[in-house]
Amino acid sequence: MKILVGYKRVVDANVRVQVKPDGSGVVTDGVKLSANPFDDIALEEALRLRDAGKASEVVVATIAPADAQPHLRNGLAMGANRAIHVVADDAVSPLAAARAFLKLIEKEQPDLVLMGKQAIDDDASQTGQMLATLWGRPQATFASKLVVDGGKATVTREVDAGLETIEVDLPAVVTTDLRLNEPRFIKLPDIMKAKSKPLETIPLADLAIERGDAPKATHYAPPAQRQRGVMVKDAAELVAALKQKGLL
Repeated sequence: MKILVGYKRVVDANVRVQVKPDGSGVVTDGVKLSANPFDDIALEEALRLRDAGKASEVVVATIAPADAQPHLRNGLAMGANRAIHVVADDAVSPLAAARAFLKLIEKEQPDLVLMGKQAIDDDASQTGQMLATLWGRPQATFASKLVVDGGKATVTREVDAGLETIEVDLPAVVTTDLRLNEPRFIKLPDIMKAKSKPLETIPLADLAIERGDAPKATHYAPPAQRQRGVMVKDAAELVAALKQKGLL
């Protein structure tokens, strides 16, 4: 079984994001970029399936500018067998990303596609669902447990009401949630080995996909500064203060 893993690069989750003075976006110059945390979880699950003998090959793929190869080498250091870099100078919409991944699926013929449930830069949570629809295959989103047996996958999903367990036929798209696993640490010998692993580069234009129109943000603004709290003596004073602010 071959597993294709979506592996997006985003601003590191520990970085305090700053808005540009003109409100046109967020500052990325000199900012640490890392793998999307949910994509790290997807890659870890793919590697565990391979380690358990359920898969023979794990391929990571990203759609990113030309300088993203070190990001893919990170995925190779985690343990992926190969990497595919779809080079795109500009950010792509979730639909364009799904169309690009469909082209990779047609090329690679994977038995399972794993993606993070969302990327922490736009929180769209759309690419996996769109990809499954375009591919015409089952999907299981927000997975907190994944069991692959033969040509089927049993997935426990995190939903508003609790947990839901479904079974899907493979090939399928599965998007991973936070509690699925804990990604492994990368060791120095694995970083050295990753330098010799295959990394294929494909210009986005060569995939001949329709980019289409995508929503554009017209302005960015930081959250309002937290106001100082007010101490009250009792419930009556609290109610009075809320009424004064027009909250009751």
